[in-house]
Amino acid sequence: MTDATAFPPAPTSPHVVAERDGGVAVVRLARPEKKNAMTSEMYAAVTSAWVAAEADDDVAVHLWLGQPGAFSAGNDIEEFLEAARTGQLSHAVVDFLKALAGLEKPLVIGVDGLAIGVGTTALLHADLVIASDRSTFRTPFLDLGLVPEAASSLLAPIRMGHAAAFELLCLGAPFDAARAVATGLVNRAVPADQVEAQARETARALAKKPRQAMAAARRLLRAGHPTREAIVARIVDEAEEFGRRLKSPEAAAAFAAFMSRKG
Repeated sequence: MTDATAFPPAPTSPHVVAERDGGVAVVRLARPEKKNAMTSEMYAAVTSAWVAAEADDDVAVHLWLGQPGAFSAGNDIEEFLEAARTGQLSHAVVDFLKALAGLEKPLVIGVDGLAIGVGTTALLHADLVIASDRSTFRTPFLDLGLVPEAASSLLAPIRMGHAAAFELLCLGAPFDAARAVATGLVNRAVPADQVEAQARETARALAKKPRQAMAAARRLLRAGHPTREAIVARIVDEAEEFGRRLKSPEAAAAFAAFMSRKG
């Protein structure tokens, strides 16, 4: 039971729900029938909600949630296929990643179940991640003839170390919750039925802290890490290479094999 209220403006996708929980702006992915695979419309809706929350003085913290059993299965496969035909990522995806990198207020993420592709790489931008003990993290970019995104090629080695980052991003090995905690991708793992409550409790606790002190502390903690400009530059570099890879024979063969298995 929460004191959540509607958070304006209304997202531009029926698969994204935004609400206010005190000083916490909550964004929830709501496409359970597709395991929260993200479409351009969903990316744009999340971006819109974040931009509005960043501009709202009553909001202190962002909270991002998925559905029971699925945080996100990554990018919608049909849109991936369209991107493969055009050789270009949707502008909505790149805008979403830039907005994620530019959040000035703390970001807490609650993960239950599948966290695939961007469902994993986005966690590298979070300040705190609470995951269920049944969660699985995987980035199958190379299996599709592609490259990592969301500045993960920059942030993952810093956060996790080269060996773990290479295993996650290049080998594409699935990480369970225990491995995610051990490598620093996730703060802690809890039973599935406690993920949302723990994530909300954490976000509310942060929202009660003195705002200016929190902003200063967050800035100081990040001072030894890449600047926002460097992170955005890497997002752009990755997106350009991603587009080149989408047009490659390797990616065409990988997508064909994937679709044949899916069928």
